[in-house]
Amino acid sequence: MAEKKEHKIVSASTGQAVKPGKKPATTASVQQTGNATGLRIGAVVLWVVALIFEVLAIALLLEKLLVLPQIEPLYKAIAALVVDAICVVIGSQLWKKANHIDPASQKNALKFWLWNNMGVIVSAVAFIPFIVILLTDKNSDKKTKAIGTVVAAVLLAVCGLSSYDWNPLSQEAVAEAAAGTGVYWTEHGKKFHLYEDCQALDRSETLITGSAQEAIDAGKGTICKFCEKRHDKEIASSDPLSVEE
Repeated sequence: MAEKKEHKIVSASTGQAVKPGKKPATTASVQQTGNATGLRIGAVVLWVVALIFEVLAIALLLEKLLVLPQIEPLYKAIAALVVDAICVVIGSQLWKKANHIDPASQKNALKFWLWNNMGVIVSAVAFIPFIVILLTDKNSDKKTKAIGTVVAAVLLAVCGLSSYDWNPLSQEAVAEAAAGTGVYWTEHGKKFHLYEDCQALDRSETLITGSAQEAIDAGKGTICKFCEKRHDKEIASSDPLSVEE
């Protein structure tokens, strides 16, 4: 049987070494405040405006809408796409902020993924149809297709990257923060752990320990799946009603 790996554990607040199995005292603190519903409504409104400008860009490009005839259709379409991109990015920032005020539960993996990637999905919808229509338009020359496609692709990449939530937050993480729970995480990991001996930490030499709020502040806003399942089992086994059922 392989020996249990000994971790070097340091405190997040002091940077000093902590004995294995011992967590520093923590204080409950949840910093997320604001009106999530209002932010989400604002995000949706901006995304709708973005899609309207995409349709406008397509209409201008195909000359279905004659506005400012002295300007080439491609340039008018690009201008509409820029406004489209601005609306997508601002809307995505509002949506991400709302998710950090009122996060989704990671127990429903699909909903959690969708909730935290809505900005990326909208980015795709706001530019890919334009690219497809441009490339399949028989009346557009090669130069127009090349320039239009490159501009739309660049805007898509910018919007997608800025809309992606690199540090998503879960309801479970907020609950642990409110309880002042002591947790563990690694410098480069994306999740925090409830148990020092979690199997996901087997290859990690140094662990950082602190409150769940400190883990969230460090960009670890979700709980390790292994720890979550183990924690749920421990709660269920300690609940007499669950045992009877």
